[in-house]
Amino acid sequence: MKLETYKQGKIPTSTANRMWLLHGTGFESFGHNDAPETCEMPKFGPDEILVRHDAVGLCGADVKLIRLGQQHPRITADLSKEPVAVGHEVALTVVGVGANIQDRFKIGDRFIVQPDIYKGGVGYGYGFALHGGLSQYAVLDDRVLAGDAGCYLLPIQPAIGYAESAIIEALTAVVAAYRLKFRSTLKPEGVTWIIGSARAKEGYIIRKGFDEHSHPARLILSNVPQSFASWLRQRAKQLGIQVADLVGLDQRPTEPVDDLVILGADPELIENALPALAFNGVLTVMDTEPLPRKVKVGMGRVHYDRWVLGGTTSLDISEAYIHPLTRSNLKPAGRAWFVGSGGPIGRTHVQSALAASNGPKTILCTDLSEERIQVMRQSYTAEAKEKGVEFICMTPDDPAYDQKLQELARDGFDDIMVCAPSTDAIAEAFNLLAPQGVINIFAGVAKDALVEIDLSSAWLKGTRTIGFSGSTVEDMRKTLELIETGEFEPARLVMAVGSIEAAKEGLQAVMKSVYPGKIVIYNHIKNFPLTPIRQMKDRLPSVAAKLKNGIEWTREAEEEFLKLLLA
Repeated sequence: MKLETYKQGKIPTSTANRMWLLHGTGFESFGHNDAPETCEMPKFGPDEILVRHDAVGLCGADVKLIRLGQQHPRITADLSKEPVAVGHEVALTVVGVGANIQDRFKIGDRFIVQPDIYKGGVGYGYGFALHGGLSQYAVLDDRVLAGDAGCYLLPIQPAIGYAESAIIEALTAVVAAYRLKFRSTLKPEGVTWIIGSARAKEGYIIRKGFDEHSHPARLILSNVPQSFASWLRQRAKQLGIQVADLVGLDQRPTEPVDDLVILGADPELIENALPALAFNGVLTVMDTEPLPRKVKVGMGRVHYDRWVLGGTTSLDISEAYIHPLTRSNLKPAGRAWFVGSGGPIGRTHVQSALAASNGPKTILCTDLSEERIQVMRQSYTAEAKEKGVEFICMTPDDPAYDQKLQELARDGFDDIMVCAPSTDAIAEAFNLLAPQGVINIFAGVAKDALVEIDLSSAWLKGTRTIGFSGSTVEDMRKTLELIETGEFEPARLVMAVGSIEAAKEGLQAVMKSVYPGKIVIYNHIKNFPLTPIRQMKDRLPSVAAKLKNGIEWTREAEEEFLKLLLA
């Protein structure tokens, strides 16, 4: 097929639809005899569209789905009876439009998918409950076209490549991490729990966020100094805030709390109370002295529940929310350390930092793999030099690692982005935060993972610990905007490509962390083995000639690739 004909998105004449279906648990239940299955072309109704899945980015979440199978929390159907096509990072083209929605969709329209789909409050994940990208074609109904958040399809400009479109969903989490907005007060209409320890003082106050303009709906008090407790009760009565007492410092409320305030740093108290924090919860510790020991913090909860860990030396609780104001963006002209940055997500963070108009002046990239770090150097050193950014890439096996790390961290790092799911990495990095520095637990460590840290820096140095996972349709729109304006080049993150036949091998490569970047599957090309971009010159020299610096995927390389291989 000619590329121009393919781009037009005409209704397919074939009656076959090749798919990688998951029938149960494990890779042995994925596909048939290590190959995709051939199914009937799906039929679409008057309120539905038929889409062609052009390209699919392979992801660790897909591997997790295959390994857990029926036990995966997002699988509700019986996979043995209703197998599902995997793949949620998708670029697609409309090739059939139902009679009732032809004013909304046209043949040839291109889209990406926000895969966290909800209809009537029920989740229908793309590639989980709905057939995903590792199927050549699929029918989309009102769950996708008119779900709880509206339409979960975002239009793509024709100039954007298929591969870069497919991996936008993966990039969005990174873009979203730098767009987080944090509260500057106790949560309005939320639940606040204030606890007094043996180190609590007199004179506490809340100057902002506990008044007629903004205040919590419910207040829980535990061992709060009498004078402050009296002030709180009086204000609560004036503002209509419910007040409850919780006796015993080893007790927790029966409901999650949005704000946890501890008067006087006490490690046992922090460890006992912290699990009560809700999603987007904030911990504030009030003290002027350090903790007597490190505390065990649930860093998985920080990541998945987007906690903020902070504190202040002031007696005014509201000071902890505004001095410093918790930020998610990298400090302009600061020092940034990307821990475990050799993989796809880490590379995305680093590329984003270099692309920023007001980014850090020093970037440190570390990873356990020397091969990945070498690829990082090759990809970004010249760009960093051109922008006047000090760019250092190291592994812990480097003989000069400890010395160089201490030199770089003499004044601390303003931003530390943990991109590896390692509790040891978090513990090491936490000690090297600069005053008012921010550490972001971006990698998905186990939800119950505990890390011992000296949390004293939260109030003595104004450091903040934050976490992030997930993204929204609006985040995807912002990511698209960055790509459409040329501020970000996602194609540079593609490290290997293959045809639909290579999908299983590709997912196993993701599981084994074989490649430092993304693997993209093209569903409609001739049988083509999984091929690293760096080896393209050995298979398709004309494609290799269009790579950036001979090592990075480009739109031009993709065009040549498709001209040669479209089935």
